[in-house]
Amino acid sequence: MKLAIYQGAGTIFDVAANLELLAQMAAAAAAQGAALLVLPELFLTGYNIGDAVQQLAEPQQGRSLQVAATIARDHQIALLFGYAEREGTAIYNAAAMIDATGHLIANYRKAHLFGAEEQRLFCPGSDWIIRTIAGVRVGVLICYDVEFPEAVRHLVLQGAELIAVPTALMFPYTQIPKVIIPTRALENQVFVAYANRTGVEGDLKYCGMSTIAAPDGSVLAQAAADETLLVAELDLGLIQQTRAVYSYLDDRRPDLYTQGY
Repeated sequence: MKLAIYQGAGTIFDVAANLELLAQMAAAAAAQGAALLVLPELFLTGYNIGDAVQQLAEPQQGRSLQVAATIARDHQIALLFGYAEREGTAIYNAAAMIDATGHLIANYRKAHLFGAEEQRLFCPGSDWIIRTIAGVRVGVLICYDVEFPEAVRHLVLQGAELIAVPTALMFPYTQIPKVIIPTRALENQVFVAYANRTGVEGDLKYCGMSTIAAPDGSVLAQAAADETLLVAELDLGLIQQTRAVYSYLDDRRPDLYTQGY
């Protein structure tokens, strides 16, 4: 499967402008043969929006996801992007996965909320998501989630071959794309796609460095700090090749790991 990541700033508070950007990036990624385009955390609204999330959050069946479904169908490409989801009075930091036919096939809610502001604005999710895109089993996490090895390992044990991660990583946390993302790929022998923001929102400066890591921990593609579209071919054969060398999954001792969980 050919995978694309869009790294950029978007337009804070302007859902319509971000949907237009989504359409442009979907067209560009599809033109390069990508089957899946991954975009940043809270892509539709901006990340650092404070109480404006109350007005900008939408249900899964809302207009924005309907527009995104049309974009996916028009360009015949699957999409994964972050948005603020409303369900009743609850608001979630969510990611929508829409397949190339325009169907919403998954909605993931961030389980590990980062810092006091996220914990104030959002409810935590509690469900794990894996769906098949172009023959690849894709597990979804959002930003801080991937920093917990248990989350990635759980998805891998359920059959995930690619972990796709919309994120909004700010300075000074550059060790996450530099160290953690390749490590998560290697320790589980899967692909990891980490799609970050760029630019500045209020007091947050995003560090970019979106990354596609391979099952052996090598970096297939990594952005700098500017707007870009990363594209990489994922060879699923590398998963089994790498597991023949690194047998972590076979050599686990889960009987020893339950105490303290």
